Amino acid sequence: MTGRHLYKMINIGCHLSSSGGFTSMFNRAIEIGANTFQYFTRNPRGGVAKEINKEDIDNFLKLSFQNNFSKIIAHAPYTLNLCSSKEYIRNFSKNIFSDDLLRVESVPDSLYNFHPGSHTGQGAEVGISQIAKALNEVIKPNQTTTVLLETMAGKGSEIGGNFKELKQIIDNVDVKDKIGICFDTCHVFDAGYDIVNDLDGVLKEFDSIIGIDMIKAVHLNDSKNICGSKKDRHEKIGQGNIGIDVISSIINHPYLKNLPFILETPQEDLQGYADEISLIKSKIK
Repeated sequence: MTGRHLYKMINIGCHLSSSGGFTSMFNRAIEIGANTFQYFTRNPRGGVAKEINKEDIDNFLKLSFQNNFSKIIAHAPYTLNLCSSKEYIRNFSKNIFSDDLLRVESVPDSLYNFHPGSHTGQGAEVGISQIAKALNEVIKPNQTTTVLLETMAGKGSEIGGNFKELKQIIDNVDVKDKIGICFDTCHVFDAGYDIVNDLDGVLKEFDSIIGIDMIKAVHLNDSKNICGSKKDRHEKIGQGNIGIDVISSIINHPYLKNLPFILETPQEDLQGYADEISLIKSKIK
């Protein structure tokens, strides 16, 4: 198979700095052999978002159409916590979330990924209720953006470390056609789902609880930890406890192969991502 043919068979990219705007991110993605990317909507530790540049976005939309680019993923800042025990943090998070959704609409049909949050001692049931309530206040029926709950490793008081918690949130969201799941391979492994020895079984369990069609994107990461560690430490592809053989099974799995895959591995520069993308493309069957 030619490189061009492989390129069309997988939607893969990595997390890019939004510095320079969408056209710059597009150019960097193309440079490393990607056809999608993920970016933070603002500083990952919080802060004011940059002003939207319509000319830059229009140029990006034109380039992405011409190059058969896949959907891109906007990632919420890490400081966002819709289920904090502190009301002012929940309100702050909801305001950031609402503002982000308005901004992300400038690139139609985007995906907006966020960590469900940590209940900070309130208990999972309270946290789940707070998350669903906030989502019902910010998600609008006419938006084109799909909001993604990310599967989490389950460390501390994190919500989303098991599929049932994510299902409970979804069940209480009113506009269900605007919500989905981002399946993080490191997180589910660290949470205790053994995708190394039973990938099919894990995906069947997900399907029975949530529905496999709810997975809209995959964070493709290896793990520094053993299954069930609940530590959430990403590793480069093929250098962790998940391994390249399982990564190959994931990208070729009939349930997942047509989704956008995003690398969040610990790289020092773009060349590291370019090498990983090349490796992953070589595993396409």
